[in-house]
Amino acid sequence: MIRLLLADDHPVVRAGLRALFAPEADIEVVADVGTAAEAVDLAAREPIDVVLMDLQFGGAMQGVDATRLIREQENAPFVLVLTNYETDADILGAIEAGASGYLLKDTPPAELLEAVRAATAGQSALAPAVVTRLMSRVQMPNQQLTRREAEVLALVAEGKSNLEIGRQLFLSEATVKSHLARIFSKLDVGSRTAAVAKGRETGAIR
Repeated sequence: MIRLLLADDHPVVRAGLRALFAPEADIEVVADVGTAAEAVDLAAREPIDVVLMDLQFGGAMQGVDATRLIREQENAPFVLVLTNYETDADILGAIEAGASGYLLKDTPPAELLEAVRAATAGQSALAPAVVTRLMSRVQMPNQQLTRREAEVLALVAEGKSNLEIGRQLFLSEATVKSHLARIFSKLDVGSRTAAVAKGRETGAIR
């Protein structure tokens, strides 16, 4: 029996997922929680095989943070990310945190069921759009933003100054400027506004 924990801050999504898994004889939904912190806590206290994890939560802790903390636990369950987001920063962040798979919420039900079973067997599961994105990084590594560069650009998109970005990411202002220079070069742009537009167009940031 695969013991599954659902973590999503939308009750309707959790209810829909429960309904999907209910008829499956080999999968039991142990619990569903609305915050990333609850997922970390429950995974530490209960025998869980797989956590189906959203990325965006209303609280301070987000899905990537929860994934990392869960995977650091003793006898850690596998974590499958199920989200609406497919930016480079989101995908790389989740994989670096230890996620076994990255699926989008428009994944067909049969594929989602298969992914949960595959995760339990130690296999990875990636949405086709994610595979395409990762292949693009392999084929054009010099044009792809690193996770840190994507974080900097996302804060630029929020209208933050170099000084504010540095404070939030614990970087010097000079380092922020260095990141921006590389971002401009990789995206072939000459301004912050153009970098944000190109970053959104290419999926580097949300």
